[in-house]
Amino acid sequence: MSGGGGKERQTLETEILSPVVGCEIKGVNLAGALPDLLISSIRDAFLRYGVVFFRNQDLSPAQQLRVCSAFGEADEYPFLKGLPGYPTVTPVIKLAEETINFGGLWHSDTSYLPRPPMATFVHARELPPVGGDTLFASMTAAYEALSPGLQKMLGGLKAVNSGHKPRVVNTRANRMEDSGKDLGGQVLQAVHPVVRQHPETGLKALYVNGAHTLRFDGMTEKESKNLLVFLYAHQSREEFTCRFKWSPGAVAFWDNRCTQHYPLNDYSGFKRVLHRVTLKGDIPR
Repeated sequence: MSGGGGKERQTLETEILSPVVGCEIKGVNLAGALPDLLISSIRDAFLRYGVVFFRNQDLSPAQQLRVCSAFGEADEYPFLKGLPGYPTVTPVIKLAEETINFGGLWHSDTSYLPRPPMATFVHARELPPVGGDTLFASMTAAYEALSPGLQKMLGGLKAVNSGHKPRVVNTRANRMEDSGKDLGGQVLQAVHPVVRQHPETGLKALYVNGAHTLRFDGMTEKESKNLLVFLYAHQSREEFTCRFKWSPGAVAFWDNRCTQHYPLNDYSGFKRVLHRVTLKGDIPR
């Protein structure tokens, strides 16, 4: 996959995490100068591998937003308040005494919005001594592994996505108590293609997820259930995934249009803090 455009690129030192998703980029200081050649090379890796990682980044919220601005426009998360003075930087927190982690299931960020984010940029601020890894999965690889017949059938379907499914509501309950926004009863729901075409690479990817997808458009939840359960299990097969072990200052920058992620909840008794920025996206096609 390529970023296209025919621009010059800078050679990056990289370590591939799996054949289909995940690439760690080494020797880059995101707090420093970000020349166009470097940005183009990072974007190429981002498009090719779905998620890119960086280690040992010392970024203030302002610096994090500066980096993000090189790739897109930051957007506010609809359910939680951002940091004071930085409404588009959302703290993702699990306290030591809490048992449920924020977003702790396979999902694509805010697919219940009419224009879901094109990307998410997360910076590790405070980590448990062990545990708290995040899994990522390529929805392009998942789609390409389906039979031609199922690909054809899914290509004609749309799905209803909601921000209010009980399982995902439960994962943000603690943060809603201390930093939740008042939506005034607004229901966040959107209909998107089950298979979306990436606007930059042209590749097709599955675009349903267990956290937010309710049913196929025009069908009941009961009628949709068996096929959706199959797709959820298929999407998380090991051969489509990589696993990232966080370290202090680490960054993960992923493409919400063609990946899903799953933050593991295996660090009971310890606090974990990440700063998250999402970048505005387009209408899935």
